[in-house]
Amino acid sequence: MAKKRILIIDDEKDFCRMVKLNLERTKNYEVLFATDGRSGIEIAGNRRPDLILLDIRMPGMSGGEIAEELLDDPSTSNIPIIFLTALVSKDEVAKQSGYISGRPFIAKPVTAQELIKRIEEELQ
Repeated sequence: MAKKRILIIDDEKDFCRMVKLNLERTKNYEVLFATDGRSGIEIAGNRRPDLILLDIRMPGMSGGEIAEELLDDPSTSNIPIIFLTALVSKDEVAKQSGYISGRPFIAKPVTAQELIKRIEEELQ
């Protein structure tokens, strides 16, 4: 099975490194990350990830603004996006079956097992 390419766009560098380490440890994923919106959009356009993990709250560009740009670009519009946020509790996400406004969400903090399960669900 070919490795799936995951792009993390999150301003918390330590979080990105931790997720990268945990996902790559499974041997199923190649993980790229960007710590700002502009870099994330550029990487998405150049590297065409299979899925994007996108933090909602970041300085400069919000996750919503980044998602809008990605969705407006035909070359990145079909890439699934899972939003990451500390603004919504795990209970709130669970009540909505992991979707808010039709978009998949994961509440931070998140365990590696929860994240991998959600990624696998979205990639099916």
